[in-house]
Amino acid sequence: MSRFRDASYLKSVYNPTELGESVAEVAFVGRSNVGKSTVLNAVCGRKELAKTSQTSGRTRTINVFHLGRNKWLVDLPGYGFAAGPKDDMRKFKMMLEGYLLSRPTLRLVVMLVDGNVGATNLDAGMAIWLQRRDIPYMVVANKCDKISASKQNDSRRGVANRLGMDIEEVRWISAEKGTGVSALANEIADILELT
Repeated sequence: MSRFRDASYLKSVYNPTELGESVAEVAFVGRSNVGKSTVLNAVCGRKELAKTSQTSGRTRTINVFHLGRNKWLVDLPGYGFAAGPKDDMRKFKMMLEGYLLSRPTLRLVVMLVDGNVGATNLDAGMAIWLQRRDIPYMVVANKCDKISASKQNDSRRGVANRLGMDIEEVRWISAEKGTGVSALANEIADILELT
């Protein structure tokens, strides 16, 4: 994780037009309770870089983390359930889509799914949305430590099939236990050309 040693919080905005320019960025998306902030922290090897909460839907802004040389990791509000009024959900959707459609330096979207729950209709919808707009993304199934050994293969096949992917295309990690995190961190670092 030493390639993320310079990671630091930069800013939080509600409107993607307030972000300014970056050299390159990787964004994290997923359902409200999938653990985006926890995965971002694990990738950076820091426990409290991005704020985490036991309550779903606490990420309510576009949160940017600076990696040096104006390269960013971006933690986006979750799609689907979030605590709060339905009007907030519309705002989050507009914020999410506004960001994803307006960033020419966006190199990759890390789309997180809950490996224990499986890919939901919301996840499948997000994958299709990204595909139709030619936005590069990878699927990362978090919480693999919650799946018993006897169900691992079925879970992997189920996620891949639901998202129309080959089983090898889905990365399986546990941000909590550290499983698969180093490989994911290296992939992201390579995409951002971190030294």
